[in-house]
Amino acid sequence: MAEYPFPTEKDLKAVDLSWSRYLLPPIHPEGGKILGVLFLGVLLIGLFASYIWYLGLPLLVFTFYFFRNPPRVTPPGDNLIIAPADGIVSNIKPVVPAKELGLGDKPLTRVSIFMSVFSVHVNRAPVSGSVAALRYRPGKFVSVADKDSEDNERMEIVIETPKRIKIGFAQIAGLVARRIYCPLHKGDKLRAGQVFGMIRFGSRLDVYLPRGVHPSVRLGQISVAGETILADMSVKPTPKGRTKQ
Repeated sequence: MAEYPFPTEKDLKAVDLSWSRYLLPPIHPEGGKILGVLFLGVLLIGLFASYIWYLGLPLLVFTFYFFRNPPRVTPPGDNLIIAPADGIVSNIKPVVPAKELGLGDKPLTRVSIFMSVFSVHVNRAPVSGSVAALRYRPGKFVSVADKDSEDNERMEIVIETPKRIKIGFAQIAGLVARRIYCPLHKGDKLRAGQVFGMIRFGSRLDVYLPRGVHPSVRLGQISVAGETILADMSVKPTPKGRTKQ
């Protein structure tokens, strides 16, 4: 794990402890576009029907809330796999990844994170590295809360770390979600915790852990994108079930 230096006085002063960090976080650029169009529509219609303001104002507030992109501090460590999404760890099971991802033909531990409409929907890279594979698969829009959802629309991504380890993960559209936003291209460089995309209105993120790596999270645990540690690749299981570095 990378060495973490003690913070300096300058670092401590740079930490934002103000109320605005909680109530007025920045929003994702995609949300800014939608919020602008929505505000303009409410304004124009409100000129002819004032009651629209009573409906439009809560809608504008919810839209801002949905597209919020609060700052996150990613734990240091080249061996860490970080949660790519906010939500609840809804499933942990062995699954054979799609062959197009190049992750092998044997089951890997898959950690699923379910995002409700109240979750932060900005997605962040689980590891640092370059995009080795991208695969968009159209499909259905059904619930992803407690199903494998193999038929759902998804964007599957593989990042190869500087240590040549491939980490696969997938953005999966849900019952309400109708748009997966992922502007990545093969060869793009990402750092752990960096924003790479989002899914609108409830969905799921799956992460495939490398063979022999055990998850550091449990079912029902709350996940915070860019901060929660899903797994530590430096920790290997021993024959007696204990772990070693």
